Parts: sequence; structure tokens; C-alpha cells
Amino acid sequence: MATRKTPAKSNTSKEDLLHFYREMLLIRRFEEKAGQLYGMGLIGGFCHLYIGQEAVVVGLEAAADEGDKRVTSYRDHGHMLACGMDAKGVMAELTGREGGYSRGKGGSMHMFSKERHFYGGHGIVGAQVPIGAGLAFADKYLGNDRVTFAYFGDGAANQGQVYETYNMAELWQLPVIFVIENNQYAMGTSVARSTRSKTLFERGVAYGIPGEQVDGMDVLAVKAAGEKAVAHCRAGNGPYILEMMTYRYRGHSMSDPAKYRTREEVQKMRDEKDAIEHVRDLLLQGGHATDDDLKAIDKEIKAIVNEAADFAKESPEPALEELWTDIYA
Repeated sequence: MATRKTPAKSNTSKEDLLHFYREMLLIRRFEEKAGQLYGMGLIGGFCHLYIGQEAVVVGLEAAADEGDKRVTSYRDHGHMLACGMDAKGVMAELTGREGGYSRGKGGSMHMFSKERHFYGGHGIVGAQVPIGAGLAFADKYLGNDRVTFAYFGDGAANQGQVYETYNMAELWQLPVIFVIENNQYAMGTSVARSTRSKTLFERGVAYGIPGEQVDGMDVLAVKAAGEKAVAHCRAGNGPYILEMMTYRYRGHSMSDPAKYRTREEVQKMRDEKDAIEHVRDLLLQGGHATDDDLKAIDKEIKAIVNEAADFAKESPEPALEELWTDIYA
């Protein structure tokens, strides 16, 4: 079995490290529970889990301010939880219940929260990218100093609409951060087999958009890169691209057996690069928490997730007349 590297000492405060640990653990345990409910037939349709990628959204949310917006793809539960959406409402939506954020009509892929400035998961590959630019255009027009995070994956990075959006975003100097969550396999085809580009962020150079590649398994590196990108956008310098090198431990969706990679490869990532274990090591080695402290946090998080699952099961299904509400704005 591979061994974890001892992390370098961090200057990050105890409070911040504990916050990152809790937030990433909440996403991990929530997704594990969602996978169980899907297997029990309580979640219908598609379900794309975020297990392994938690550091990306938690680190970037730490760099965001109140009022900043986010829009993403169908692998979206982690983004919802990280921006402050309630686990009960998210789980109820996954199960198609009235207590969900979209009253049971959005499901896993299409729920929204205007209050938390979460503008949806989107089922069409890459479709959320121009929407993200549109949100940023509105903020620039209003002059409110807000930034939009537009998340998409390495598969979507090959979609034409992404590059049309790059061109407009740079031309109009829009305050949008394009976040490529490069989990290396898209729907099942490795990056090495789908593009000759050595990096994906550098494609922005053709449009004049700066960017960088970031270790998306290190929440502290993500936060630092996010702060740099946010400062760039708030200063009126236009868009920025962050290519987050991350890894999903599960298949593309719950129906994907992930036979395009070996179990050994996945286990090696878990052993050497797991984002939650990295922060756990920093907490323990920095003397910020004991093993018992972290076990207590895990117990608390599991209770939150179990409560969310119970709420979802007990929430009624939407009434038939709900079919006709909120179809148009």
C-alpha cells in the first residue's frame, strides 16, 4: 500500500483548518449517503457524486465573498453544501420531495438557490459556462463588484461554447472565474486520450485570459489560487482560468462501473493525495486537534447527514398541481 507524505507545516489558523475539515467531511459523508439512497431506489434519474473532489469547491468558497455567484454542472451537490445550502433541502431535492430546494422538480442535476447565489447544476455539458459569463455581465453592468465562479470539467473543456464564452468574457472584461475541475476522465475517456494539450488552462491564452494549474487535492493551494483569481476579477482585469487537478473516486455517475481505470490507481490517490486526510494530518501534527476531536466531528457530521436523509424520506412528494408552477419566470 502506498504511504502518505508528511505535510509541511501550515501557517493556516486552527479555526480555518477545522472549517475546511468539517466542510469537506460534510460533502464526503453526504455523497456517501446519497449513493446509499440511490442504491435503495430513493433517488431517481442520474446521480453524479463529488467524492474525492471536495477541496476544489471548499477552497474556492473560502476565497469568495457574500454575493458572489456560482454555477456548475450536474456534479453539483458539493457546490450546494459548500455555499451554505442546507443538507436537508438538498437531500430532499435529490429524492424528489416537496421539502427540496426546487420542491422536488429539479432533482440531483437541476436545483437552485437564489438566496445562496447558486445558479444551478446544468445537465447539458458545458451549457453552464455561457450562463456564468451572463451572470458576470449582469454584475459588471450593475457595478456591484461581484465575481462569478463558473465550474466545468475536463470533458466540457472541449465544447465549442466554452471558447465562444472565453472570447466574449475577455472582450467585455467580465468578472468571471472559469474553474476547470480536471478529474482526468470526463465521462470515461482520459485526458491523455481526448486532447494533445498539455494543460487546459493555457487554451485561454489565445483569448488573452490568464490562468494557472492548481493542485485541486490541496484545499490550501486552492484557496490561495482562488484569492488571486478573485483579486484579478475585482480589479476589473477581466476573466481568469483555474485548472484544478483533482480526482473522483467513484464512477462518472452511479451507473458507471469505471472499468476504464484500475482499482490500484484509485487506491493510490486515496492513500497519497486525499484532500480530507491532508487536512487531518495538518490538524494532528500541528497540535490543533486530537484523534478523539476529529472522531467527534465525524460523528457530528454523520448525524447531520442522517437527519437530512430522514427529512428527505419523511417529506411528501409534490402535489400534481406543482407540475404547472415555476415553468416560466
